[in-house]
Amino acid sequence: MSYRAGIIGTGGIAGMGILGMHDTDAIGKEKIHASHAGGYDATTEIELVAVADIDEENLRTFGEAWAIPSDRQYLSHEAMLSEEDLDVVSVCTPSFLHHEHVVSAAQSDAAPDVIWCEKPIASSVSDADEMIDICEETNTELVVNHSFRFTDKLQRLYTLLQEERLLGEVNAVSTQFRMELLRNSTHLLDTLVYLLDSHAELVSGYISGENEAVDSLGADHEVDDSAGGGFALMNDGTFTTIDCTIPRAISSMTLQFIGSKGKLYMNNDDGEWRYWRLVDGEHVEESLPGITDAWTWEDDYQNAFANAARHIQSLLKGNATNRSTGREALRSLEIIIGFYVSHYTGSQVDIPLDRPLRRVDITSW
Repeated sequence: MSYRAGIIGTGGIAGMGILGMHDTDAIGKEKIHASHAGGYDATTEIELVAVADIDEENLRTFGEAWAIPSDRQYLSHEAMLSEEDLDVVSVCTPSFLHHEHVVSAAQSDAAPDVIWCEKPIASSVSDADEMIDICEETNTELVVNHSFRFTDKLQRLYTLLQEERLLGEVNAVSTQFRMELLRNSTHLLDTLVYLLDSHAELVSGYISGENEAVDSLGADHEVDDSAGGGFALMNDGTFTTIDCTIPRAISSMTLQFIGSKGKLYMNNDDGEWRYWRLVDGEHVEESLPGITDAWTWEDDYQNAFANAARHIQSLLKGNATNRSTGREALRSLEIIIGFYVSHYTGSQVDIPLDRPLRRVDITSW
């Protein structure tokens, strides 16, 4: 059986490359396989048949690179969703547009069974709530592209921590990654809540106001999204510290877990994962069971999109359970919004956020 896919938005993550991740000479000129289009291309049964973007030049460039017929290149998402019968729709637009495009797709005549939405899920918790509710009402699977969840090594690590209890009871986690919170560090926070299988109950945050994306993207306006961090107390009692203030050039995505049976150090940028088992009060370094090498951007990230698309293919067949739901994505978004509320009010913030705070909107790209 063949499934039909359409993409809303023709930017880097859709299939044309992202500055700082892909070959500079290729960005915007040729197809990049670490992308939504590249993911579909790696499946056996999903065909990318249509694309939509309000920027005609970008639309035509994307269409040519990915061999989309000109009559299936649409200058509005509404036109594509009204003309095409689609099984899956990718939303690859800036985060402040995710709400509009996911809701439109879920309620459209295209009637997709799956929507593959880029991270973060939305710019506010209330928008995310509505996206989740409408997808449930329309029986549409909402898959949020927190790509680490689609790597074999992280899935194995989840099994080690949650099912095999490798570290016992996790007491504390310290983390670091680059600015900005929504654009980049949502990856770190989703990895944190995924591996702990928990959600925040209390957060205290700091927002620096710094961001690097204005210059790297050639943006013509300021946004709220910036460097920041703080602490989050999880519902299982784990105390976590989060530092996302580091410039891209010197940053490493690191997480260090301390548990009752051992400790774990993860550095994804430098390809270093280390594990120590607690033996008679001393930490003894050992290999991670079932994991031969550390997670790397070059290997695992490149393959994450193909893995995600194959997972979506399994969802369409009814052979899988959604690995990255909207409700899962909401857990990291609430921490980020909580940091902003905490910083600007000078207080600690309870999670889930009270109703008025769920409407706090953090502008990004």
